[in-house]
Amino acid sequence: MASGVLFTDGGDRVLLVEPSYKPQWEIPGGSVDENESPWATASRELAEELGMTRQPGRLLVVDHVLPQEPWTEAVVFVFDGGVLSQSEVDKLEFVDGEILSAGFYDIGQARKLLRDRLAGRVEAALSALQSGTTVLCEQGRPVG
Repeated sequence: MASGVLFTDGGDRVLLVEPSYKPQWEIPGGSVDENESPWATASRELAEELGMTRQPGRLLVVDHVLPQEPWTEAVVFVFDGGVLSQSEVDKLEFVDGEILSAGFYDIGQARKLLRDRLAGRVEAALSALQSGTTVLCEQGRPVG
């Protein structure tokens, strides 16, 4: 399992982070540790990656991901992180060295920086924010 947190600028731009260990950008988050809940993972990852103490908001997306070497199948959760201002983003502390930078991007820009599956998940999360629902996905694409 994995958890991510979607932050927006209050409009249609989302916060993306640039990892130090791979070329594709991400939303804040990571893998669930043994005996850890997905929402606890989201909080832990925010502290580790961004130096931020914050509880995740409501569940926006549940995505079932099929096995792809070297990974087994997974379930990925995306939680609402709320709205951040540019000044808050400018003050983020990349405390563990995993993250090089962070910034707001519209979905068109995000699609160029993210893997396709994550870009679809982010788009579904934005839709869930607007509609007040939780979106179920498979491979980053809404089902039903």
